[in-house]
Amino acid sequence: MPKIRPVSDLRNYNEVLREITVDEPVFLTKNGRGRYAIVDIDEYEKTMELLGAVKEMLENNPEIASADGVRKLLASDKK
Repeated sequence: MPKIRPVSDLRNYNEVLREITVDEPVFLTKNGRGRYAIVDIDEYEKTMELLGAVKEMLENNPEIASADGVRKLLASDKK
């Protein structure tokens, strides 16, 4: 279950920071709407690395970037 807190809880930021773990960010709301996500730095770095790899793959394989290419790629992963 996601951890959702109002941004006003940052007044006691140590408590909020203790809740953050790898694979479990804390989502902060402002005026009742999702506004921010606080993630573990290792998780953030892994995510950015993965996004970079995906971007590079799409740049080097334009046929994959199309919707049909993505469907084919996903279908090949299921085999």
